Amino acid sequence: MSFVGKVWKILVGIKDGLVLLFMLLFFVALFGILSARPNPGQVRDGALLIDLSGIVVEEKSALDPIEALLSRSAPVGETRSRDVVRGLDAAATDERVKAVVLDLTTFLGGGQVHLKDIGEAMDRVRKAGKPVLTYGKAYADDHMLLAAHASEVWLDPIGVAVISGPGGMNLYYAGLLEKLAINARVYRVGEYKSAAEPWSRSSMSDEARANIGGLYGALWEEYKANVTRARPRLQLAKVTGDPKTWIESSGGDMAEAARAAGLVDKLGDRAQFGARVAELAGKDQWNEKPGSFAASDLGAYLADLGESRAGKKIGVVTIAGEIVDGKAGPGIAGGTRIADLLDEALDDDLAALVVRIDSPGGSVTASEEIRRAIQRYRDRKIPVAVSMANIAASGGYWVATPGERIFAEPETVTGSIGVFAVIPTFEQAAARLGVAADGYRTTPLSGQPDVIGGFTPAMDTLLQTTIGGTYKDFLALVSKARRMPVERVDAIAQGQVWDGGTARQNGLVDEFGGLRDALAWAAVKAGAKDGEWHAVYLGERAQSYDSLIRQLVTREEAQAPAAASGDLFAMTALRSESLGARLARDAERLTGTRGIQAFCLECPARPGVQNAPATPPKGMLALLAWLTGG
Repeated sequence: MSFVGKVWKILVGIKDGLVLLFMLLFFVALFGILSARPNPGQVRDGALLIDLSGIVVEEKSALDPIEALLSRSAPVGETRSRDVVRGLDAAATDERVKAVVLDLTTFLGGGQVHLKDIGEAMDRVRKAGKPVLTYGKAYADDHMLLAAHASEVWLDPIGVAVISGPGGMNLYYAGLLEKLAINARVYRVGEYKSAAEPWSRSSMSDEARANIGGLYGALWEEYKANVTRARPRLQLAKVTGDPKTWIESSGGDMAEAARAAGLVDKLGDRAQFGARVAELAGKDQWNEKPGSFAASDLGAYLADLGESRAGKKIGVVTIAGEIVDGKAGPGIAGGTRIADLLDEALDDDLAALVVRIDSPGGSVTASEEIRRAIQRYRDRKIPVAVSMANIAASGGYWVATPGERIFAEPETVTGSIGVFAVIPTFEQAAARLGVAADGYRTTPLSGQPDVIGGFTPAMDTLLQTTIGGTYKDFLALVSKARRMPVERVDAIAQGQVWDGGTARQNGLVDEFGGLRDALAWAAVKAGAKDGEWHAVYLGERAQSYDSLIRQLVTREEAQAPAAASGDLFAMTALRSESLGARLARDAERLTGTRGIQAFCLECPARPGVQNAPATPPKGMLALLAWLTGG
């Protein structure tokens, strides 16, 4: 019995120890979650510190905590554009805020519309008599869209600042596919629908080059006008026209060249920069480290501001990222998820609806699912406005067609009204390997689709006819929505992409304006006066574990190592990493399970865009791709 008693005591001790351990872990996790949430009590007099680590987005991507913990990595940091604008506008009239600081050390970029909105908010802070300062080790095009609006732009003495302008190279795989004996069967409608060209050509077509050239030219003119208007002393022509002479004039010192050309105002390390901010906003009473200053971070500041809940409710549904079938997102526009959000809010007594779009399109079936859900609001006589952000093209325009009023910015990329699909077959590769396909058919479609034997002419015709029918549906939707003859829509469609200004002239957009303008229009249509309405963002909910998980799995130096290094070689390395992601994305787009696509692959690339996850097949072409193992 004494032996049994001793064993029992050991087991009880183990049990008590495990209970204590789990209780300790529980309270540590609880403390971590609570401490990771923005705390309004952390707001104090001093500077408003906005750390733009990663990318500026319309909608933050969902973080899978299990996947992140297992992989020991987290996605690139994201900051919502409207959060930054809201914080800046509040800071302009807040007596506690003495200055605003934007830390761009690990900033990777954002869309031109988002950065313009933030820049205009920075101007409003300066107009209120408060200084706005930026600090970085490397300034590129996107950085300068923000820094141009600052009262002081600081650069590390070993840093670099350059402006290269929009544009770049696409990858074309026709030669590679020929060597691999893979037949990429392309089905498309639209003379300018260049989204399928990477698999059918070895270079850009003349039609695509002309269309993209016009778009990029317009975006570049808007960029130059924005930057030079905000920062007249910037010698933009010198920086972009003859960069070699510009750099050589400063003896190869990139930082000094940037200061001489007016890209930046002052050169200094973080300690010197912090000392300058402390002169303006006050010293940090709790931290005596070099470079410290009194500050409140953006998250805590926004939590302190709270949310308005007065008056009528104007619903805002966000369609951001590639449009895919299923419930993917946020950060990716899952058609079913967004349609469910809209349907669930249909009986929430919304006075009006604003559809905010920042998407290059994607699946036709998912786009149509979203469009129908929006149309149900129109059918109930609820006012619907559309607000286009950086991109609202192809499927992104498809979902805009139910809108009564479409708002866009001059820098918005839209149009790309066209559809395509790509299905690879391997009959040539099989023949090289000595594999042959033979059999008996009762009809031209027997055994089709055949990934080894190839498609019959009847199968090819059926697929192309399906694409043609979808394109006609697209034209009909736009024709009805914009009150234009189908022939007129076809003339400005054909896969052509447009900047916001040209789209307005073409009748695809009603007026210039951002999300605020769309909300104001919707409120007026709903009969609400100023101050008697508030926005309700559908599906938005705080994820208290998000910040904690990111802290656990992401080290600061791993978030954007190349950008933080601050030299041209680091920037080149970062571009090489992006190339690998692009290759993987293009391969997945060729072989992945996808249906008919209304997708703008030719639209300007955005930093940090994630691949859409694989989803179950929908539609004939998706089923064919699934059956062929694509």
